Amino acid sequence: MSSIIFSILAIYIFIVIGFVAKMSFKEAIDDKTITLINVYFLQVFLTFWGLLIRPVDATLFFAPSIYLFIVLLVLIISALVAKRLFEDKKEYSIAAVAAIIGNTGNLGIPLNIAIFGEESIPYTTVINLMNVFVVYTIGVYYYSRGSFDVKTSLKNIVKLPILWAAGAAIFLSLNDYKPSEEIMKMLMMGAYASIVMQLFLFGIYLYGTKINEISKRLTIWVMSTKFLFLPGIAFLVLYNIELDSMLKGIIFIELMVPLAIANVNFASLYDCKPKVVTALVFISSVIFMGAIFAGVKVLTYL
Repeated sequence: MSSIIFSILAIYIFIVIGFVAKMSFKEAIDDKTITLINVYFLQVFLTFWGLLIRPVDATLFFAPSIYLFIVLLVLIISALVAKRLFEDKKEYSIAAVAAIIGNTGNLGIPLNIAIFGEESIPYTTVINLMNVFVVYTIGVYYYSRGSFDVKTSLKNIVKLPILWAAGAAIFLSLNDYKPSEEIMKMLMMGAYASIVMQLFLFGIYLYGTKINEISKRLTIWVMSTKFLFLPGIAFLVLYNIELDSMLKGIIFIELMVPLAIANVNFASLYDCKPKVVTALVFISSVIFMGAIFAGVKVLTYL
């Protein structure tokens, strides 16, 4: 259990640095500029590095297809119910999509290694890949819809370079492209810069966020969806299918991880209450510190 705790705490040091930096320099740090640099440039490196670091085997995609099925099922139900609960367009967008955009990469991968060992890496990699497509299609659409119409929101999906980068990386990987050591080092530098900047950005937005001013209804809805409804649906689906117990466990843990910082990126990019989303990400991270131990116990029943 200590390895799980350290896997979570180790990455949070950069969040603290971002918070302290914003507290110290305030308006001298431009939040939007950092978001644009990360989303439009550095995350392209992260995508290529993550997908080319090891060959993508098409046979591995069964696990992420189950992950996607559960996510889409919860999204449909969440979007329909949230429509009746939230009149504000931006709150509705957050309520519909925030809970399904989890931190499957920065946290999910090391967490699964701590629980299942390095055998989990190929599966967590492709699940994270599936999550990337969910984030940069469904996530972008809903956060964009908080401020824009349907047509503009669909255009915003196509504008983001990460989807094109992911498609190109998958094509190269499936065609047995093996980048040189020098290219991988360059991609790795960009990838780690993106990860650090993402955590740093979260700390920046966390500064000045007043959790007590956030809608209690929205907070309860998102946290209930994230830690009760989503794991509940996941358990029912996984319990009733034939699949290796380790794969069931990996999928379940990846669906339990707290809200991804990518939520903050898009809320900021499309002016969809980024401070509110930052607070929700923070609250989910705190709840997760206790929920993960309950989640590990649930694994014994899958």
